[in-house]
Amino acid sequence: MKKFLALALALILSLSLVACGGGGSSKGSVYWLNFKPESDEALQQIAALYKEKKGVEVKVVTAASGTYSQTLTAEMDKSAPPTLFVVGNANSVKDWSSYALDLKDTPIAKELNTDAYNLYDENGKLVSIGYCFECYGIIVNPDLIEKAGHSMDELKNFAGLKAVAEDIHKNAATLGFDAFSSCDMDPSSSWRFTGHMVNLVYYYQERDGGSKWTECPATLSNDYVENYKNLYDLCINNSLTDPKDLATGGHDAEAEFKSGKAAFFVNGSWEYSAVSETVPNATMIPYYCGVSGEEKAGLNCGTENCWAVNAKASEADQQATMDFLVWLVTDPEASRIAVDTFGAMPYKNAQESTNKFLAAADQYAANGCYVMDWATNYQPAVDDYRAALVSALNAYNADQSAANWETVRTAMIDGWAAQYKAQNG
Repeated sequence: MKKFLALALALILSLSLVACGGGGSSKGSVYWLNFKPESDEALQQIAALYKEKKGVEVKVVTAASGTYSQTLTAEMDKSAPPTLFVVGNANSVKDWSSYALDLKDTPIAKELNTDAYNLYDENGKLVSIGYCFECYGIIVNPDLIEKAGHSMDELKNFAGLKAVAEDIHKNAATLGFDAFSSCDMDPSSSWRFTGHMVNLVYYYQERDGGSKWTECPATLSNDYVENYKNLYDLCINNSLTDPKDLATGGHDAEAEFKSGKAAFFVNGSWEYSAVSETVPNATMIPYYCGVSGEEKAGLNCGTENCWAVNAKASEADQQATMDFLVWLVTDPEASRIAVDTFGAMPYKNAQESTNKFLAAADQYAANGCYVMDWATNYQPAVDDYRAALVSALNAYNADQSAANWETVRTAMIDGWAAQYKAQNG
């Protein structure tokens, strides 16, 4: 009997050792540093669902808007850094490639249905993979356009957009709504104009060069700065908020659009879920800005949302993160939540998109319109570059003089060259 008990005890001990890691079956955990504040609620829901279904802890921390780079740097210095983070542009690849696992031939990479949104370093390492693709432009409430005595057919170029917006603004008191929602320059909003709208300057220069950029150019031309000014002036001068009051922010542009106080809202496809609650037939039009032939312009399509897995995390945490990602893009319930918050995901088994703004992007392309790709992803020293542009725009908003616009041009064009030189010598 004693011999039997001893054997049983030895068996239990050996099984215990395997369970504690001797056989490699211990469970790691997942820490996702999220880039998209508007998706936080959905991602917390996904994390709870994974814990419920798989028993694995998923921690989701969301960086405040405009602070991702600083937050990532701070979090990577901690004893338990993110196992999953975002590397979304060429500069980030340079900064974080050594922290990123090579995702080539990994289970999550094999779930992709396209390579179009993936980022590689100079050695061919697959640093990060796109987890959603998006589009941005000008969101429109067709009902308000019609109520103002106009039609969507008028919004085919800058001249048409300008005529409609200025007429709505002129009659705002009578109509009960204005043309554009607020164009704040605080960190929660300024990216719409210094990261997105400014893309038109880059895209058209890129197009003039005959091919998409594959690396950051050392300099920019002045060719399309006035086109940016056309659209920017239209937005800030035909809006609910006086340009002089934009610097400090505090105006909720999304809420203004959702409540029917504005007909136009400069933003992207990630807003569809929110605005469609009250404006179900909202659609999106391109950045019409006075470029010749822009009647054939489409929306700005691309992504800066790309997953990287921490190469310095433990093998257990890397495996847990990989398992979580595969589950997220294949599980019907989880991928439905993810697609509804992200708009669309480039994975074979993810749920289909129901986002009408992305459908609008597809329709423009189907009609033979050119797609404006995200050349903005090549902005050098992105945080410093955008901060200088915000500062210049604030000075211009307060006093729309030619001298102050020259400061904006300098920040946009000369600032690019200066930041490139600082980064590359």
